[in-house]
Amino acid sequence: HFSEGPAWKMQQRGSNAPLKFVKRRDDITLMDDPDSLKVEMSCGHAVAPETLTQWCDSVLDKGEYKFTCPALRDGTKMCGVTWPYEEVRRVLLLLGEGWNDFEERIVRKAASEYTEYKPCPGCQSFIVRKDTSNLCVHCTICSAAKGQPFYFCWQCLREWEGPASIRSDRCGSGGCVNPDVQKLQGCKDVTLVEVEETVCPSIRACPTCGQLVEHSGDECKNIECQRCKVEFCFICLKVTRVCSKSSRPFRPCPGGVVPRQTSIPVWEK
Repeated sequence: HFSEGPAWKMQQRGSNAPLKFVKRRDDITLMDDPDSLKVEMSCGHAVAPETLTQWCDSVLDKGEYKFTCPALRDGTKMCGVTWPYEEVRRVLLLLGEGWNDFEERIVRKAASEYTEYKPCPGCQSFIVRKDTSNLCVHCTICSAAKGQPFYFCWQCLREWEGPASIRSDRCGSGGCVNPDVQKLQGCKDVTLVEVEETVCPSIRACPTCGQLVEHSGDECKNIECQRCKVEFCFICLKVTRVCSKSSRPFRPCPGGVVPRQTSIPVWEK
């Protein structure tokens, strides 16, 4: 349990807006341990750092990165207030261990929503692709280290073969293929039991942002992409609002099952 140790005193002294520690029950777990200090969050609910860690882990496991308070107000309605990232960070830092890995997960989730980024094969630094139609990407870090321009292929993540050029299909390396396309081509089929046992690929690339999404076979044919939050049909690959004009969630699409995708849609934000 977290108690009044050096970390607590440091937080009290070292911040213009110190964390407020209280001795009352944890509003998320409803556990009332008198020996465990809780932090009163900006929404007014109290939570133990250990509880907050577990909650944030569950949020990240769902592919999300924004943390909202799950405690109940008046015993019936979820609070739902979004906690500022800095507030969550300061509370989790009280536990010390594992913070770096946790923060990296948050950064990856946030970056995947707002930008296209991948690790450079030369230095492993994450690079943002400015031109989403060009596979030839320049790494400034490797260029500075090597004393000459360094380019790599966004698709196969190898050093660019030949002169830098604008390419949208592939680079000059043998076997240059998109690993996500390989997953789409090689995934198993899934039976949508509740959609008249329609059979379709178990993995699809979201038609809006290109994120790979897997269907378990349960429930209806529509599924929400955790990256762009747009719902689409796994059978016809149309966004739900379009598909619903000619079909229902538990009915097959009039045009049948769209074949396995051979390219990844680019998110036009």
